[in-house]
Amino acid sequence: MTNHSNHQEADLFTHAFNQNPYPAFHSLQQNSPVHRTLMPDGHYAWIVTRYEDAVTVLKDQRFIKDFTVFLDEESRAQAHQSIFSRNMLFADPPDHKRLRGLVQQAFTPRTIEELRGRITEIANELIDDMEGRSQVDLIDDFAFPLPIIVICEMLGVPSEDRDKFRIWSNTLVEASNDPEKAEKVQQHMQEFTAYLQEWMKSRQENPQDDMISKLIQAEEAGDRLSEQELYGVVSLLIIAGHETTVNLISNGMYALMTHPEQMHKLQEQPDLLRPAIEEMLRFEGPVEFSTDRWASETVELQGQTIQRGEHVLVALDAANRDPEAFEDPDVFDITRGRSKHLAFGKGMHFCLGAPLARVEAEVSLQALLERFPDLQLSTDASNLEWRPGILMRGLTELPVRLK
Repeated sequence: MTNHSNHQEADLFTHAFNQNPYPAFHSLQQNSPVHRTLMPDGHYAWIVTRYEDAVTVLKDQRFIKDFTVFLDEESRAQAHQSIFSRNMLFADPPDHKRLRGLVQQAFTPRTIEELRGRITEIANELIDDMEGRSQVDLIDDFAFPLPIIVICEMLGVPSEDRDKFRIWSNTLVEASNDPEKAEKVQQHMQEFTAYLQEWMKSRQENPQDDMISKLIQAEEAGDRLSEQELYGVVSLLIIAGHETTVNLISNGMYALMTHPEQMHKLQEQPDLLRPAIEEMLRFEGPVEFSTDRWASETVELQGQTIQRGEHVLVALDAANRDPEAFEDPDVFDITRGRSKHLAFGKGMHFCLGAPLARVEAEVSLQALLERFPDLQLSTDASNLEWRPGILMRGLTELPVRLK
């Protein structure tokens, strides 16, 4: 029997929560660390907020990613029509290992390190375009274009099509907790699928030296990606591959600008850059909640009974500010040292793109701070809006004064 005695409703998914989720997260950690709540789309989910419980859920294979195992054959076939259903993010072993293995070779630390020079060029070009202006939106003018250019170049997406990817990806992320956007999502998904079909067809006929051609040709133990799996992998790379890094760069710069003493410390001690990025990932992580998991059997956690088939979400940004795991968790301190944060997840679903995100953040922050040492917010921090949607945590815009 599920114990719902602690089921006082936390104020989740409101505008106030969106602006600052941490008071609600701390309240849940103290009073209801494994909390069953009504989601915006009308179904119930368990929210896990403490660090140790988060690690347990992220690593425990009883919490699965492929919810279609709970469906009848017809519904399962229908669910698999979605281009997003066939990628490693929503797969369990053995499919997960195969799908991840096919993509992994493009994301080894060595491969990513070889991209550093090109990422630096892109960062400098974007900064050159900002020179001479007194004020810019750091997201529109820098944090968004940099990772989308990088991932599109890696995949082989033509530069003139990048803006389409931004629109498609934004719709998807923001619709994660807004059922009213479902119709728009449907339309954008059709456009996206049609684009991918056309694009892959041309690459099959005329392979290039890019990741999409390699994925089409890739064989893992004599296995290839099916057409549906190719869509899933590519859409995951485009959306996860840039959305998270946009937030990492912009949330990181926001943290520095709202903690000027930390910014000065970093400018005086550039060797603190890597630990500073780890602290940014912990303090205001780009992914607020992990992607969906489902209990494959009845599981006891913190005195709660999670029944088979029930939905479980790990609040990564809550776990990263758990006072049991981090000293003074609400303090932004770039000298904190080695961090065990969960911003990239844990276990077999640990983010494949972590090495790329780290290099992009390093290059970006270093370039911005060198070229614009007096960078500061051009509005009060309280005027900034955080984007709706429960999956990602990022600002809608970040207006800054360059000098």
